[in-house]
Amino acid sequence: MTDDSELAGLRRNAEGGAAPDLYRWATALLRRGAAEPARAAYARAAAQGLAEARIEFARMAMHGIGGDTDLSAAHAALDQAERAGSAVAGYFIALMAVGRGDFAAAEHDRRLLAAVRAEYPPALRAAALLFGRRHDDEAAQNACLQLLERASARGDAIAARLLAERLLRGEGCAPQPQAAAELIGQLRAHGARIELPPIAVGAPAQRDAAPADAVSLADAAQPVALAPLSAHPRVAQADALLSADECRLLVAQAQPSLRPSQTVDERSGRAVPNALRDSSDASLDPAGEDLALRLAQWRMARAAGLDLVHGEHLTVLRYAPGQAYRPHRDYLSPQAQARDRPQAGDRLRTVCVYLNAVEAGGATEFPHAALAVTPQAGRALVFDNLDADGRPEPASLHAGTPVLAGEKWLATLWLRERPYRAF
Repeated sequence: MTDDSELAGLRRNAEGGAAPDLYRWATALLRRGAAEPARAAYARAAAQGLAEARIEFARMAMHGIGGDTDLSAAHAALDQAERAGSAVAGYFIALMAVGRGDFAAAEHDRRLLAAVRAEYPPALRAAALLFGRRHDDEAAQNACLQLLERASARGDAIAARLLAERLLRGEGCAPQPQAAAELIGQLRAHGARIELPPIAVGAPAQRDAAPADAVSLADAAQPVALAPLSAHPRVAQADALLSADECRLLVAQAQPSLRPSQTVDERSGRAVPNALRDSSDASLDPAGEDLALRLAQWRMARAAGLDLVHGEHLTVLRYAPGQAYRPHRDYLSPQAQARDRPQAGDRLRTVCVYLNAVEAGGATEFPHAALAVTPQAGRALVFDNLDADGRPEPASLHAGTPVLAGEKWLATLWLRERPYRAF
C-alpha cells in the first residue's frame, strides 16, 4: 500500500466519525505536518472520551501546535482523561506544574507513581533520575537501576544509554562492562547512536531524608546553594546542581539535533554563521520535553531565582578541540527583543551548566572581573546580563576559551525579565 493510498483509507474511515478512526487519521496527519486538521480530529475523538485523543489534543493545545495555546483546554482534557483512569494524563498534569514550580506536592507524586506503575517509559525514566539523586542511599540507587531497566525494556533508548553508563562505571552496582557493551551494541544495531563523554559528579546534591521506596518530586526541588564569585558583574556558582544522570540526559537529548552554531542577524532576523562561535548546538523544543528534562531545567532556573516559565528554549552546546566562544554579551538588542516575544523583556540572567569535565581548556572567562571558571560536570554558573536598573550591563562580557583537549558540553538557559513560556 502506498503512502497516499494508506492516507486515503484512513481519511475514509475517519469520515464515519468513530473515535479510534479519528485518532488514527489525526496521527497520520500530524506525521505529515498537517497540524491544524490533526488537532481538530483529535478534538473530535477526545469529545467522544478517547483517552489517547484527549492526551494528544492537550499536548497540542499546551504548546500551541495546530492552533493557539490554550492551557485551560489542555488541563480540562487531561483532567477528564485522568478521571477516566489514564495514568499518562496525570503524568502530563505533573509535567505542566513544573513551569511555575508547584510540582513538589503529594498529588503530583501520586501521579508520577501511577504512571510508573503503568510502565509509561518517560515516567520510569523520570522516577529513576529522582532516585538517582540520592547518592548515599543504596536502596534508592538500586531503584534507579531497576527503573532504567524497565524503561529500556519498553524501548526507551535514552534510558538504555543511561543504564549502560551506570553499569560501565559501577554506579549503584558493581561495574559490569560486558553488560554495558552489550546494551550499547543493541542500541547501535537499532540505529540509536548515543555517544556520551565521561561524566561524573562528585559532590552529592543536597536533599532531605525520604523513604527509600518513595517516588518524591521534592528530590528535584532541594534548595540551590550559590557561592558568589564576583559582585560586578554579578556571577555565582553552584556545584552539583545537576546529577551525573541529568548531565547525561541533556547530552543524549541534544545529540541527534546538533548543528553548527549560528547567531541571529540583527537586520534580517535569520540564523547565520558567526565568527564569534564555532561550536555545535541544539535548541531543545519544549514540545519534546519530558518530566526529567523539565525538572533539570527547573533547577537551573531556580539557581537564578526564577521559575522555568522565564526560560527560553534550553540550548546544549558541544565544543570540539580548538573551538571556542569569543567574548560576547547575552543581552538582546531592541530589534531581537521585538522579534521574539517582546512581552518577556530582555535576558535578565544566564544559567550555564557544564555537562562534563574538560581535559584541558574550555574555561569561562569574565574579563571585567578577572575571573575564569573551570568546567566540572554538574557545575552551574549564574550571571546577570542587566544592571540593577534593568539596563544592559557591559561588564557581563564573557567568553568560552578554546578547548585544548577532549570536548566540552554545556547547557545554557537564558531567563527573561518576565515569563517567556506559557507553562
